[in-house]
Amino acid sequence: MSIIIDSSVWIEYFRNGNNYEKVDFLIEENLVVTNDLILTELTPFLKLKRQHKLIKLLSNINNATMQIVWEQLIDLQYKCIKNGLNGVSIPDLIIAQNAIQHNCKIYSLDKHFTKMSTVLNLDIF
Repeated sequence: MSIIIDSSVWIEYFRNGNNYEKVDFLIEENLVVTNDLILTELTPFLKLKRQHKLIKLLSNINNATMQIVWEQLIDLQYKCIKNGLNGVSIPDLIIAQNAIQHNCKIYSLDKHFTKMSTVLNLDIF
């Protein structure tokens, strides 16, 4: 099963080397996928730091094509709110939707993904 690595993990990985064993393993096993939203979150900061090789490496990771279905996002947000998960951002709901569409797990340091997993039936790495 493929794993979408959220920007929170990538940022810690690049900044401090945190979680390097897990991330390196996933890369070596070719289990990592990304999407345009995560690349959009990461790329501007990498450009500022002149990390052009890193940008190229990230762009070569398998991409889970995004098909934003707004009605489904409304339903996902409704389920979250109904279950007391207020304040889940639209970008995180889009990442969840993308993972559901491609049957991927999500690897994130953001605690709300773990909380969303039971409500939205997400697989968390």
